[in-house]
Amino acid sequence: MARILIVDDSPTELYRLAGILEKHGHQVLRAENGGDGVALARQERPDIILMDVVMPGLNGFQATRQLTRDPGTGHIPVIIVTTKDQETDKVWGRRQGARDYLTKPIDENLLLKTIAAVQAG
Repeated sequence: MARILIVDDSPTELYRLAGILEKHGHQVLRAENGGDGVALARQERPDIILMDVVMPGLNGFQATRQLTRDPGTGHIPVIIVTTKDQETDKVWGRRQGARDYLTKPIDENLLLKTIAAVQAG
């Protein structure tokens, strides 16, 4: 199973996403803002990153851009997981390097399928 970093400033979302992932055998790392998420990703090199967008300080789009353009973390697939559901947000997320874009509330089956798809390449 995968080591997955969840970057989200909502304790409720962190808890919910971690519960889904751990139930399915994934190891979960957590960060509560974009800056900590970037630092933890560089240190731990997770298999996948789930990235919220709306966070204080470094937002999810900025953090995704930093990670996907960094030679040390650019290979790690980033899936944006956010309440922002406008088409322009989705396009912008992909331009920052995200492999996929999911909107909250997250459907468990869709989340697991998306993780499997990015793992497969």
